[in-house]
Amino acid sequence: MAVIRYEPYRDPVEQLMSLAASGRRAALAMPIDVYRTQDGSYHVEADLPGADPGTIEVTVEHSTLTLSAQRNAAYGETDHVVAAERPQGTFSRQLTLGEGVDPDHLTATYADGVLQVTVPASPKVQPRRIEVTHAPPAGGTAAKAAPKPAHP
Repeated sequence: MAVIRYEPYRDPVEQLMSLAASGRRAALAMPIDVYRTQDGSYHVEADLPGADPGTIEVTVEHSTLTLSAQRNAAYGETDHVVAAERPQGTFSRQLTLGEGVDPDHLTATYADGVLQVTVPASPKVQPRRIEVTHAPPAGGTAAKAAPKPAHP
């Protein structure tokens, strides 16, 4: 599985040429939007038109969210292809989850060619007061000051 890095300040033509030369088209085939709502949850929307719903996988391992899907050509080997511009194959994207999210309660839906994943915010940790107890000094009794020696 290839990890495609997004470099927004790199020349777009150079990016396309680099992807074409490497044979990787996943970033172009699965564009995503990620946004955070006021409640702190993150929403990921990935465009996957024509993807077989049975091949769509959303996994979380450690702090990495992985989205993958497969799109196969509708034409067969014996068909004469006039134009084939739509990417085919398995596509994957990986996102690193930060702190403050609850990956155990992720939800995902796929409708109208769009995969929607919601990563909820962690339940807010309420501050709590810790009681401080006083323990007796070692030996169970208060230490007495030793008398000072007298100077002649």
